[in-house]
Amino acid sequence: MIHFTCDLCGKRLEQAADTRYVIKIEVYAAYDPLEIAAEDLERDPTDEIEELLGDMEDRDAEDLENEVYKTFRFDLCPECHAAYLKDPLGRGARLRTRFGEN
Repeated sequence: MIHFTCDLCGKRLEQAADTRYVIKIEVYAAYDPLEIAAEDLERDPTDEIEELLGDMEDRDAEDLENEVYKTFRFDLCPECHAAYLKDPLGRGARLRTRFGEN
């Protein structure tokens, strides 16, 4: 039998009895088309490309991929689902952990 666990609170969710919510998050680098001028077409980008490849050479492939695209999938119980919908970006948690100026 397949069982699920709430990824926030850890509650075990029975497949037939409990309502389970699936949260899918997709994070990707935004791309805004650039205007290309005549100077851009005349310029040789070889040095720039070599520099970028050199910068990427010592980096982990997964880290490079995560800078461009990453997906997440979470199973939530009804209580955690309701809390998630109230604050999907977790702003409340971030505000509670800030400390005042000393």
